[in-house]
Amino acid sequence: MLSPKKTTTEKTQAIFLDCTLRDGGYYNAWDFSPDLVHHYIEAVTEAGVDVIELGLRTRKTHGFMGAHAYTTDEYIKSLDLPNSLKISVMINASELLTGPKLTDTLALLFPNSADTSPVSLVRIACHSFEFVGALASVKWLKDRGFDVGFNLMQIADRSESEIVSLAETASLHPIDVLYVADSMGSMNPQQTKQTVQWLAKGWSGPIGVHTHDNLGLALANTLEAISAGATWVDSTVTGMGRGPGNARTEELAIELSSLRRAKANLVPLMTLIRKTFKPMQQQYGWGSNPYYYLTGKYGIHPTYIQEMLGDSRYDEEDVLSVIEYLKEKGGKKFRPETLASARNFYVGKAEGSWNPKHALDGRDVLLLGAGPGVRSHRKAVESYIKKAKPVVIALNTQSDIQAELIDFRIACHPVRLLADCKAYAQLPQPLIVPESMLPSDVRNALSAKKTLDFGVNIESDKFEFKETSCTTPSPLVLAYALAMITSGSAKKILMSGFDGYGSDDPRSREIKDVLALYQSSSDSRELVSITPTRYDIPIHSVYAM
Repeated sequence: MLSPKKTTTEKTQAIFLDCTLRDGGYYNAWDFSPDLVHHYIEAVTEAGVDVIELGLRTRKTHGFMGAHAYTTDEYIKSLDLPNSLKISVMINASELLTGPKLTDTLALLFPNSADTSPVSLVRIACHSFEFVGALASVKWLKDRGFDVGFNLMQIADRSESEIVSLAETASLHPIDVLYVADSMGSMNPQQTKQTVQWLAKGWSGPIGVHTHDNLGLALANTLEAISAGATWVDSTVTGMGRGPGNARTEELAIELSSLRRAKANLVPLMTLIRKTFKPMQQQYGWGSNPYYYLTGKYGIHPTYIQEMLGDSRYDEEDVLSVIEYLKEKGGKKFRPETLASARNFYVGKAEGSWNPKHALDGRDVLLLGAGPGVRSHRKAVESYIKKAKPVVIALNTQSDIQAELIDFRIACHPVRLLADCKAYAQLPQPLIVPESMLPSDVRNALSAKKTLDFGVNIESDKFEFKETSCTTPSPLVLAYALAMITSGSAKKILMSGFDGYGSDDPRSREIKDVLALYQSSSDSRELVSITPTRYDIPIHSVYAM
């Protein structure tokens, strides 16, 4: 087993493990180029790294994942690795505890014993509830010559007695290192120190720490863990890792160099960062931001943010709405299906109290979107409104048309409403909203505004039109507006400002799906765009009207 380095004063310092190619793979499907891998190995070696975790070992086969998702012995042997480096791979306890028998899974993932494998350390990532079941793997791996580490995930909110109990259980098995993994990035230095100390009450072996940077405290937490007795520390180059990422190798190398009193050569690493990792960071967007800060503060799985930031359908209010929902409902485990319901964030029954028939029955309605078409053709649109006198409804705070020509505004997103409440207070039109279904803070913010309560229920692939409420397939305000206008028995829906996004933009696909589903509904109204649009609806130029 690799021993901690010692200074000239015999003070034990931490073993330095870099896991860029494992944790960073959550952004690029573990598909790192051979050139990057070659220069990365050289750079981290010069920076003083003792152990490289080259990737995962998984039995998952669906979808494309690169070499570092499997990190086979054959692949590792193809790399030019210095003898000074120890090689690690990680497996997820969930894969050991589901599907085939645990020993069969291990035999599949580790067909060679340590004496013929380039891998010397196997780390197992597990939650506390998986720990006892996963411990059966320790003997199997040790019998084949591997060192074994356990990364205990999401233990930041565990009590002292729970952590000590986990440590005492670990002490009954020949584990080589026990890690505190701050999976949610919610810990501060004091909590980190306390958790390491609690672990040490029941475990006398080496303790490691793996920190996430949601709160911008990854490095501070790592250094505090060292002062509390941790002897293994993790990091990644530029912090590349799931969600906001981890402690940064380039910074930790500087700190450990000082603690070890041994100069590290950072030139190759800084060159690699400039040429390769910074462009990758701009492409994939890891690193802390206010959204990740909130997930750390509220103990929410950072993958929710990573998924939304990579999907342009989610704008600022969507992301904040999901965070608010998960803050109340709990979001420690990432579930893709939760995103849709969290994005809605409505409470109570979709009943409403306002019947739009009183205003729309038998009338043409002009719906104004946020696209540039309204402003570009403003004079013609205003002229049409004055002559034809349709009922004019503006989405959200659209204000490119003279205020006196707009009859109503419509909005439905709780976070957007909260952000725009001051703007609505200055706008004269009544606001159509699912008022009774909004959180109390949003209702309070709109208390001075005249509102018309029209309920909404979100249900996939469905439009339904009732007197004082509707069902739509999406929380998009366009879907809500179409349903409300249809419930009001309008004659025809004219549209302006729905120019559309690029063909590859997910927002475009979502709106196209909403429009197609609406037009296929038996009670739908005729849709006509009077300014340019990319969507599949008829166009009748406002200049011909």
